Amino acid sequence: MASASAKKIRPKYLSLPALLFEIRMPVAALVSITHRISGALLLFPFAAWLLFMLDTSLHSEQGFEYVKTKYLGLTLVKLGLLLFIWAFCHHLCAGIRHLFLDVDIGGDLKPARLTGWIVLAAGLVLTAVFGARIWGGGWSSAR
Repeated sequence: MASASAKKIRPKYLSLPALLFEIRMPVAALVSITHRISGALLLFPFAAWLLFMLDTSLHSEQGFEYVKTKYLGLTLVKLGLLLFIWAFCHHLCAGIRHLFLDVDIGGDLKPARLTGWIVLAAGLVLTAVFGARIWGGGWSSAR
């Protein structure tokens, strides 16, 4: 038995391309990792960015009009908002999934895989719904 394990060649170092393209992770691991990434995105860059936009819009009426018409009309800002919306929607859906797993609901293999795929799909669908509102001009139109 010891000779069989001694003959097995194992890599000493894993490269980034191997981690990204060669090793297939289960969907639960992908959901968990993206949950952490989305949480970090929500905390570090986006919280400061949203506070900047809130401060600018509350400073004066001209600041509000600037944020509403000019700043939110920029393509790069819309893409940033789309990334923020994905991070929020995915983090919310994955957080609900993790809460269910904490109370031992959906922890078996098949339900865990199913809920993992549901979380990934729900995050993308919610992002598409809110993104259509951003790109369609729903926030800049007068009501």
